[in-house]
Amino acid sequence: MLLIILAYLGGALTILSPCILPVLPFVFSRTDQPFVRSGLPLLVGMGLTFAAVATLAAVGGSWVVQANQYGRWVAIALLAVFGVTLLFPALAEHLTRPLVAIGDRLSQSAQSGQGGDRPRISSSFLLGIATGLLWAPCAGPILGLLLTGAALHGANVGTTLLLLAYAAGAATSLAVALLIGGKVFAAMKRSLGAGEWIRRALGAAMLCGVVAIALGLDTSVLAQVSTIATAGIEQKLVDHLSSKPAPANGGAMTANDTDSATANGAPSNGAAMTQVAQISQPTSLPSPQPALPIEGALPPLSGAVQWLNTAPLTPQELRGKVVLLDVWTYSCINCLRTLPYVKAWAQKYRDAGLVVIGVHAPEFAFERNVDNVKRAVHDLGIDYPVAIDNNYAIWRALDNQYWPADYLADAQGRIRYHQFGEGDYAHTEQVIQQLLAQAGSKSVATSLVSTTDQNGVQAAIDGADMRSPETYIGYARAENFASPGGEAADKSHAYSAPATPTLNQWGLAGTWKVDQEHATLGQEPGSIVYRFHARDLHLVLGPGKDGKPVRFRVSIDGAAPGQNHGTDIAADGSGTVTDQRLYQLVRQSGKVVDHTFTIEFLDPGVQAFAFTFG
Repeated sequence: MLLIILAYLGGALTILSPCILPVLPFVFSRTDQPFVRSGLPLLVGMGLTFAAVATLAAVGGSWVVQANQYGRWVAIALLAVFGVTLLFPALAEHLTRPLVAIGDRLSQSAQSGQGGDRPRISSSFLLGIATGLLWAPCAGPILGLLLTGAALHGANVGTTLLLLAYAAGAATSLAVALLIGGKVFAAMKRSLGAGEWIRRALGAAMLCGVVAIALGLDTSVLAQVSTIATAGIEQKLVDHLSSKPAPANGGAMTANDTDSATANGAPSNGAAMTQVAQISQPTSLPSPQPALPIEGALPPLSGAVQWLNTAPLTPQELRGKVVLLDVWTYSCINCLRTLPYVKAWAQKYRDAGLVVIGVHAPEFAFERNVDNVKRAVHDLGIDYPVAIDNNYAIWRALDNQYWPADYLADAQGRIRYHQFGEGDYAHTEQVIQQLLAQAGSKSVATSLVSTTDQNGVQAAIDGADMRSPETYIGYARAENFASPGGEAADKSHAYSAPATPTLNQWGLAGTWKVDQEHATLGQEPGSIVYRFHARDLHLVLGPGKDGKPVRFRVSIDGAAPGQNHGTDIAADGSGTVTDQRLYQLVRQSGKVVDHTFTIEFLDPGVQAFAFTFG
């Protein structure tokens, strides 16, 4: 029930975001008609269609996305006809004569109210279905939470209920606006006698909306409008509700158990999850230390497909030990910044009875490659056991929804504490000390580790001056894409970079093929442009299928980065993509201000996945 409420509130906030603008002309075209027979069926059809398409998109493959693309064009055509009937009723009457019965009914319904006929519920519902195909809400924290649950738990009643709750929230906001708009509309008709002109204006607005959607402006222009305000409100809701004690079954909120998840990555079907970056100041437990709740049992780890640095560990072998499960993935910047603490705890408390286990749950497809994980574990200096959770068996058993996520279990195998995202390291370490003492360890150090000397990607985030969000390049989760014409799904396309991108806008230049998860450069040269505000800029990259290295050159505001270069490039901006991983390309040494980042690839085949910042 808690997550249903959260989903509903997230949907209600949609009306504050620019993503709702493309459907407003279609919704407000019903303002002069009875709400129960016209506006309400439209909103119901819109909500049901969104929930159905979102469910399929979360659990299906690229065929669903393609089907929805065709559905968008059908919807555009249908709504264009409806707009013409509002603007030119005489022409509409002539054109609709040869149409099938449903088209005729739709046209008659569009004209209802002029001759005293009551609007038809079925026609309004049909228009709602068409509008629902065009509606693509901004993927804020709450919608990302829902889509991750759908991806991890598959198509089920819980997933659909959550998406319906989200759609219902959006429909409620639109209904309120529609009712208020209807009163304003009626008042204007009474006072000005302008009903005919208003109707035509609505038809013109609808046709403008149809043209904008057909040209991709609903995703390429409206998506550029800042959603920081609504995202911030949503994140506060998520943080507030998820800060409550975890359910007794031992984990975070999930999409089965009143459902959900949060968003920065995806299992194999490409739906959203989250690399949580909630940074909190270190805190100290009061003395004496309070009792820790029992959040559930430590799940069996038999679902791991392989183990690194150890033979498979069983519950029997872990009995009597304090266990820290660190859920991570090697291209996740939030996970990488947490690693120095996890490694330090593993070394410091090993002899006192702590067992640290890294649970590697992949975000991108290349992270399923065990050889890639082995290489990353070696390069990152991880010597504690790592369970390869390619099937998300341990993830599901924990009801987890976050990267990174830490779960602490006591010597009896009971989960007593969890930490989602970065931060609160002092508190986590004090809980480790508390559980070790309760387990009977006589030599538990009371000091706290310090990792302030970290460099590169593992250095602490500069959260006070970071205004750019994690940004995905694959079309399944792309936002703020500013190249003219939008992204062309699953086909080679020649792109041009945005001439003057605003903050957090980005674009491609050259011939690229964009799929759900990443973009692949077809022929050199090709580039990516991003207007950002952060100390650090990272980009998840990989060579082509042939594995050949890809040379690239980075510039900042058109010049070589110099002293602001990241650890993976030289001062002149040159670098090479050799592995599938996260590359640090910018680390500003001075004041953090807005900059335009450009990376030009000098060889074909490179795969680009996501930007992250720090």
